[in-house]
Amino acid sequence: MNHSVKLYDTTLRDGTQGEGVNFSSLDKIRIAQKLDEFGVDYIEGGWPGSNPKDVAFFEEAAKLTWKHAKIAAFGSTRRKNTPVEEDPQIATLLAAHTPVITFFGKSWRLHVLEILGTTEEENQAMIRDTTRYLKEHGREVIYDAEHFFDGYKDDRDHALATLAAAKEGGADWLVLCDTNGGTMPDEVAEITEVVMKEFGIPVGIHTHDDSGLGVANALASVKAGAAQVQGTVNGYGERVGNCNLTTVIPNLQLKMGTPVVPHLDRLRELSLFVDDLANCAHNVRAPYIGATAFAHKGGMHVNAVQKVAHSFEHVRPEIVGNHQRILVSELSGQSNVLMKAEELGIPLEKGGPEVLAILQRLKDLEQEGYEFEAAEASFELLIRQQLATYRPYFQLHEYHCTFRRDGDRDYETCAATVKVSVDGNHEYTVAEGDGPVNALDAALRKALKQFYPMIDEMELEDYKVRIVDSHLGTAAKTRVLILSSDDHDSWGTVGVSYNIIQASWRALVDSIEYFLMRRGVEPAKSVEGEIATTD
Repeated sequence: MNHSVKLYDTTLRDGTQGEGVNFSSLDKIRIAQKLDEFGVDYIEGGWPGSNPKDVAFFEEAAKLTWKHAKIAAFGSTRRKNTPVEEDPQIATLLAAHTPVITFFGKSWRLHVLEILGTTEEENQAMIRDTTRYLKEHGREVIYDAEHFFDGYKDDRDHALATLAAAKEGGADWLVLCDTNGGTMPDEVAEITEVVMKEFGIPVGIHTHDDSGLGVANALASVKAGAAQVQGTVNGYGERVGNCNLTTVIPNLQLKMGTPVVPHLDRLRELSLFVDDLANCAHNVRAPYIGATAFAHKGGMHVNAVQKVAHSFEHVRPEIVGNHQRILVSELSGQSNVLMKAEELGIPLEKGGPEVLAILQRLKDLEQEGYEFEAAEASFELLIRQQLATYRPYFQLHEYHCTFRRDGDRDYETCAATVKVSVDGNHEYTVAEGDGPVNALDAALRKALKQFYPMIDEMELEDYKVRIVDSHLGTAAKTRVLILSSDDHDSWGTVGVSYNIIQASWRALVDSIEYFLMRRGVEPAKSVEGEIATTD
């Protein structure tokens, strides 16, 4: 690599065309500011005039000072057979007052003849006139050659002629778009080289991931000389998405020696931030920044990582703002347990009776249907419960759940009664809820609140049910995962039973005990035997 590469983010425009992705005007401003701080060169804000949110975004963006990025408005060529000066869409592009304007034109004869319904000559004039007019108004102009690779493979001369029209109009960039996402990396590289030699002005690449090659195609184009990569955070986009910037950025910077951002260690933070505003679940298996990107499960792998981290890690996780995770399962060996205990600040000796007891207990529970990969809080409690110093926070004596329908109305409610004791003090409570778990949670909190008043600061965020051995039908075991949180963190717990209420109770109790332990609350001084549970 002997050339620099600019990053062009289109999350706020192309990304919002993805199913389930939606941002408010404020969301778009916050994301743009985050991208600016991260070091992205161009931020495409949307299509001015197309909807009120984009109008509001450009109005607000014009008032702000941007540290690094240039804001770009997006649009299309002038309409066919319409003077560019009279096209209202072109007027809205200029009215956005952005330093950069990106517009697209047709590269594929199929689109020119059958979609636009015009001639090749008029299509080229539309591209040329639009470029010239925007340049005359002092804008940096980026021409997006839509369907360029498909158009090139269909009619090479026609596709190149559309780029020539943009160059003649004074375009600053020619961006080659794999709009259908069906081109292979070797084709992308070869065609990029042709364009580089033919036109001699900066070339960019815009890829989609329909063949799972969005990032690979972008990198192939960069290797062939492209100096701008367009993409979206987390790969949001129409159909299966766009080139994923959270993958292409570290590949450029770490694998291809091309610095593109100053603070790569903020990459995961950026990814999570955008996911949160989009209200989308984070892709745990995303390269570099996913929760499992540096997670190790097999005992032999963990043993190797414990000795030399890069033996099973291609980069250091902290470089991209991630961290190493040691998973525990039936595949675990002593190394998993020791490293996990070390993470938790619990000193254990290899080969010691406590380690062997923890490992055996883990394997016994997984045989019953437990999984701890998404329930690290339950696993920490498992470790501590094998230590002589462990004391529970309360003792359960009994619980009951009842169901009630209110007459003929479509209204149903559940009630739960819970009897617990803390240091010999008994508490018997009743609470209603929308379902048995909600009712149990309310009754248990009510019972424990006088002993542990901070319990109101935690809440249940998510509740998932999985069937273990589903071939057994209604006789199968149920695995319940509960995600809880407070103002500082979130944690997962797990419970398994043939009875879904019992499984939920076990996960719920773990969640509360873990919360109290994290807060440094002193456990009960005395317990009347082991904690019992009642179906």
